[in-house]
Amino acid sequence: MTEDWQNGGFGIYVHWPFCQAKCPYCDFNSHVSREIDQSQWLRAYLREIDRYAEQVPGRALTSVFFGGGTPSLMNPDVVHGILDRIRSHWAISNDIEITLEANPGSVEAGRFAGYAQAGVNRISMGIQALNNRDLQRLGRIHSVEEARAAFDIARAQFDRVSFDLIYARQDQTLADWQAELREALSMAIDHLSLYQLTIEQGTAFGDRYNRGKLRGLPEEDLAAQMYEVTQDICGEAGMLAYEVSNHARPGAESRHNSVYWRYGDYIGIGPGAHGRLTINGQRYGTEAFSNPTKWLTLADTGTTERERERISLEDQGSEFLLMGLRLSEGISLRRYETLTGHVLSPERLCYLQDIGMIAINGDTVSTTPDGRMVLNSILRELLAG
Repeated sequence: MTEDWQNGGFGIYVHWPFCQAKCPYCDFNSHVSREIDQSQWLRAYLREIDRYAEQVPGRALTSVFFGGGTPSLMNPDVVHGILDRIRSHWAISNDIEITLEANPGSVEAGRFAGYAQAGVNRISMGIQALNNRDLQRLGRIHSVEEARAAFDIARAQFDRVSFDLIYARQDQTLADWQAELREALSMAIDHLSLYQLTIEQGTAFGDRYNRGKLRGLPEEDLAAQMYEVTQDICGEAGMLAYEVSNHARPGAESRHNSVYWRYGDYIGIGPGAHGRLTINGQRYGTEAFSNPTKWLTLADTGTTERERERISLEDQGSEFLLMGLRLSEGISLRRYETLTGHVLSPERLCYLQDIGMIAINGDTVSTTPDGRMVLNSILRELLAG
């Protein structure tokens, strides 16, 4: 019998928790460490891969994603060892996507060649801005010149190279962002991730904002305009918004992130990594301890996870909507009903369609461009009661 996760696929996320410097806007589980025993980390990753392989054997693997942190600080032989062990446990799909995140400040041509030899076939590069003033404000340790050089090295080695930019930055005007976005599109191969700057509590930016010292952030209306012109300019260039913050040419969408958005199963390995796994028909949420030293020690005994959470049918439905409605392709009403045992309110669906927030086409419900700007409100409406 087909299990629900198979509608979304099966992936593995590997978290490398180390960076050269902590960016002031970042709330990811990342740490700066002077000394890292990479061979010890490799042994821990391999033990975790073996442990999960016993729990979910016999699956076809869609994707592997090395995230962080800064995975381009990993030695290529560590990446090679991880991928070899993964291949030994699971069948690999013919078009598997193996992505590694990289920062321009940690890039070397020889290291990229080593990643390619290990089996990495896609690079996701954190450029974040295309002017040096804003890179400094964002706490980035690379320059625009270094970013462009790194990008050229990557695209010479890999067919698929994506990069990230952050907009709605301090003192950024609409015209600034339009010019920068067009410059980015002139560089891009087939994929761009474009994120609005958000101020997260617990970050350096969050502390600065609370003290009233993070000045020049755009008003809400200007940020909304930036989002709208992003959709227009990328669409004109053939880089369609297949997800709220992600743009690609047809066929170049991120396969790994699509596992999340299509509500598939994925293993999360490494400090603070999350996962979703279906075992004997029950979907579980997994979360690893976030402290790198603690995680590394517990890997010896296979106890890196916090207590597993059994995800209720109601919560599965909420997660399915939360992830799937981010995609321009939308969700299947039948799948929602099969997953949860009940239907979405026809009255609420009709109301949201009438006000132009969603489109309904047979079995498919998708958010409109206007709807994706207020996705949280749509979710509250659909999940009310």
